[in-house]
Order: sequence, then structure tokens, then C-alpha cells
Amino acid sequence: MSRGLNKVQIIGHLGKDPEMRYTPSGKPVTTFTVAVSRTWNSADGERHNETEWFNVVAWGNLAEICKQYLTKGQQVYIEGRLQTRHWDDKEGVRHTSVEVVANEMMMLGERRDHNNHPVPEAGTVEGAVETGEDEFPF
Repeated sequence: MSRGLNKVQIIGHLGKDPEMRYTPSGKPVTTFTVAVSRTWNSADGERHNETEWFNVVAWGNLAEICKQYLTKGQQVYIEGRLQTRHWDDKEGVRHTSVEVVANEMMMLGERRDHNNHPVPEAGTVEGAVETGEDEFPF
């Protein structure tokens, strides 16, 4: 028996805030776009930049987490699988869309609260007293 593999890992920045909706059966689904940029130098030494945009879809509990915590511009790691969808519009024109169906998400970069303000790292909260002792003594 042969096996296949469909696995995608991307790190990039959200192009806009995630949008969440519900299927008729009540299952949450969240969609958003992620821009992944790469830079390289050509043989003649010229520097090039290229940005690839990925449509991302998250379902269920992950959909709710993405909607709650992700915001435009935030850096994120997404792991999932590629899926191709086909549909016909009202004029009968056939469309195709390739999207990443996420099964894992990790927020990267600076942490932010719901109002898009930076969240201090643990131990750097204003007014906190430094004791000089390690939190874990081992």
C-alpha cells in the first residue's frame, strides 16, 4: 500500500484580520491570508524580493482561537495541508482556489493584546519587583 503526503508549513504575516463564520450545522470556520516573503541575490548581485500570498482556512476550535488572537500584520506559523476548491460563479465562469487548511497555528513575533498593543514578556511587567531568584530552582 502506497502512502501520500500533503503537508505545508508557512511563516508569514497576516494580510488582514481573520474572518469567522459558521456552517449551516454550526461549525466555526475562520479564513485569513498570510504573506510569505523571500529575498535572494541574482547572479549579477542584484537583490530581489518576492511575496507569496496564501489563503488559510481553520475549522472548529482552531478557527475560534485564530479569530480571537490573530490580527493584521502579526507574524504566524501555520501548518496544514493544501486543498484545491473549484466553483462556478453566477455567470458560469469556473474558478479555482488553492488554500492551506490549517491544523496547527503558532503566534510568532511580538505578543499583542486584543487592542493590538504589545504585551510585556513574563517578568517585565511594570511595577514588578525583581527578586534575583530563578522561577525554577533546578
